[in-house]
Amino acid sequence: MGSYHQFCPVAKAMELLDERWTMLVVRELVSGSQRFNDLRRGLPRMSPTLLSRRLHELARAGVIERRADRYILTPAGEELRTVVEALGAWGIRWIGELGDRDLDPKLLLWDMRRNIDHDAVPAGRSVVAFDFADVPAPLRHWWLVLTRNEADVCDADPGYPVSVSVHTTLRRMTDVWLGNLTWAQAQRAGTFEVLGPATLRRAVPHWFTLSTFAAVPRVTSGGGGI
Repeated sequence: MGSYHQFCPVAKAMELLDERWTMLVVRELVSGSQRFNDLRRGLPRMSPTLLSRRLHELARAGVIERRADRYILTPAGEELRTVVEALGAWGIRWIGELGDRDLDPKLLLWDMRRNIDHDAVPAGRSVVAFDFADVPAPLRHWWLVLTRNEADVCDADPGYPVSVSVHTTLRRMTDVWLGNLTWAQAQRAGTFEVLGPATLRRAVPHWFTLSTFAAVPRVTSGGGGI
């Protein structure tokens, strides 16, 4: 096995990256998460112990380095950005629609948080409340707290006045986030209601940039749904 790996770079790379959760950890790092707690929030189904182990393995392989309380991609790690982007585009194009069990409000809001156009957010603090009608009660309500510099996801009422409320289903919000529907199209189609002052209702779609993969062409025939 050792001699085979010596002459097969793909096998050597896969030995590192094919470990369970490793590519998802890399994806979080590529997406901008650097602190352990932020990585945990982006990978809520991964145990802290396993996350620590994978970070240690990536550091030992020279993919990341630890600086104080941050994990920073090395030049070798930065090169994996294209790999992550290619895998994501492939998944959008060929795997097809997400199943209901793949939908997760925490992951959706965390991804939306990473893609805020802070220049478009009003000065001061803005709070967007989400009510997902198709999600069990404990996970139904979420809040995004936005400023010109920061964004945070809350699964409990942060106690600030709500600027805009979005009442929809998790499926419909995911469709909007992935670029399958615009905010306006979702509202016209029903099960997507935006409440708040008219100026903010019109402005809130512009506070978010779409998912990185929203522009990826979908396969409509002859494939998909692997």
